Amino acid sequence: MMIIDTALRKREEAGNPINVGMIGAGFMGRGIALQIMNSVPGMRLVAIANHHLAGAERAYREAGLDDARTVGSISELQDNIAAGRCSVTENAELLCDADGIDAIIEVTGTIEYAARLVLRAIQNAKHVILMNAELDGTVGPILKVYADKAGVVLTAADGDQPGVEGNLFRFVRSIGVKPVLCGNIKGLHDPYRNPTTQEGFAKKWGQKPSMVTSFADGTKISFEQAIVANATGMGAGKRGMFGPTVEPGTPLMKAAGSLYPLEALLDGDGIVDYVVGAEPGPGVFVLGTHDHPLQKHYLNLYKLGEGPLYLFYTPYHLCHFEAPLTVARAVLFNDAALTPLGAPRVEVVAAAKTGLKAGCMLDGIGQYMTYGLCENYHTARHERLLPIGIAEGCVLKRDIARDECITREDVELPAGRLCDRLRQEQEAFFS
Repeated sequence: MMIIDTALRKREEAGNPINVGMIGAGFMGRGIALQIMNSVPGMRLVAIANHHLAGAERAYREAGLDDARTVGSISELQDNIAAGRCSVTENAELLCDADGIDAIIEVTGTIEYAARLVLRAIQNAKHVILMNAELDGTVGPILKVYADKAGVVLTAADGDQPGVEGNLFRFVRSIGVKPVLCGNIKGLHDPYRNPTTQEGFAKKWGQKPSMVTSFADGTKISFEQAIVANATGMGAGKRGMFGPTVEPGTPLMKAAGSLYPLEALLDGDGIVDYVVGAEPGPGVFVLGTHDHPLQKHYLNLYKLGEGPLYLFYTPYHLCHFEAPLTVARAVLFNDAALTPLGAPRVEVVAAAKTGLKAGCMLDGIGQYMTYGLCENYHTARHERLLPIGIAEGCVLKRDIARDECITREDVELPAGRLCDRLRQEQEAFFS
C-alpha cells in the first residue's frame, strides 16, 4: 500500500492519472465509483457502462458528479476522455475499444455477457480487474492465457475475500512459512436458500436477492475458494470442502488448529476451505507450517503457538475501498492481486437444490434450482460434472434428485455461447 499510494500521488502530481472504465453500476459498482472519484488521487473513472443508463448516471451522481455525458460512439467517448469529461453509455463495448482507457473494472456478476467484454478488453490491450468470481472460476484460466498473450494483467480485486486471501498467502509465503490452507469465514451456509427466503435481507442492504442467495447457499464461497485454489496451486480437501461450523462468536485463534484433518493440510499442495460462525467474520485466514526448529521457537515467542499450524488472518475485507488499489497494481507494477497460475485446480460444479424434472431449463446462480460445490478439477473432468457457471439455460435430459451433482451428459447446452467455446478451449489448452 505504501508503494501504491506514493506511485498514485506521483501520477496525480504529474497530471497523468490512470484512466479507468467500469462495466456494471450495481451495488458494488456504485461503491467503486464513489471511492475512485473521492478518495484515489492519480486515478480517474472516465466512463461507466451499464445495461440501463440511469444506473451509470446514478453511480456518478452519488459520487458527486452531475454532468456525465452520454456517449454512443468511440469518437464521442475518446473526445470526452481527452477533454477530461466523464461518460456514461449502455454500450460496454465502447469502453473495451476506446483509446485512453488503461484498465477495465468488470463488476456485472454475469458470465456469458462478461466473458465477451473481458475478452474484447484484453484483445485491446487493457488490464482487467474482475469483481466477478463466477466468471473467473468458470473461464479464468483461459482468459489468463489471452491476457498473457496481450501483455496485460487479468486479476481478481483487492478487498474481495479472494484477493485478501491472495495477499495474505503471498505474505505468509514471503516470510518462509508454508501455506497449507487458505480459508474464508462465513456467517451462514444453507444450500437450500433461494431468492424468496433471502428477499428481506436483500432489501435491507440494497442488493439483488439472487446475489444474496448465492452467498447463503454456498455457491459464492465455492467460486471464491476455487479462484484462490487456481491462483495458489491448492486443491479441495473433499467435494464441497470441509466447511466446519463452530459456535457463533468462537474466536478463530482458539479453533483454527482443530478445524481440519491435519493430513489433508500436510499431504500435497494444501487446500482451500471455509468455516461458519467463527470470529472475526467476515475475514480470511491462512494456516501455515514451518520445519525449522529455531524458527518454530521464534513463532511461539511471537504468540503464534507451538504449531504445527500457525494462524495468520485479516479480520475484514473492504471490497470497493480496496478495488482501485488493484487497478494501480496492474497498471503501475504489472502485478495481479490474484490470477490463475495455469491449469485449473478446482472447479465449481452444479448440484440440485431440489428435485428436478427432465425437460426443465436450469435457472441461474443464486436462484431456485442449483447450488455450487467445489471439486478438484481432475475429478470433475473425470466424472463429467457440469460446471455451474455454464448451467444456466441448459435443458435437463433426465430427472435429477435433490443434492445430486449434474453431469454434462444430463443436459443439452444452449447453442452459440461464448462461455462454452472458452470452456472447450480451456480444457484443450490444459489437457
